[in-house]
Amino acid sequence: MITLHGIPNCDTVKKARAWLDANGREHRFHDFKKLGVPETGLDAWIAAAGWEAVLNRKGTTWRALDDATRAAVTDAASARALMISQPSLIKRPVVVWNDGAITVGFDAADWATRR
Repeated sequence: MITLHGIPNCDTVKKARAWLDANGREHRFHDFKKLGVPETGLDAWIAAAGWEAVLNRKGTTWRALDDATRAAVTDAASARALMISQPSLIKRPVVVWNDGAITVGFDAADWATRR
């Protein structure tokens, strides 16, 4: 089954969940706020998409970090540690598709080609 990871109040996650529902794609939702970040999942996301794609540097959580914390993110290990401690830094949604493929972010055109 498709698993969509994110936080429920994120506008992009809301759009993604609505798209999945409208297109008859059965899925489950993994809420970072309630269930935490699955560490092995995060490792797979970083391996599949790269830490730079998984780390959301455009959001308010990133901008709220002090300069030293932001500067300390220089590789996958440092990004991973920060994303574990602050799940809102993960770009959303992260989707694990039925075939095991992983996507980060919402792209309706791309999603329409996936199963």
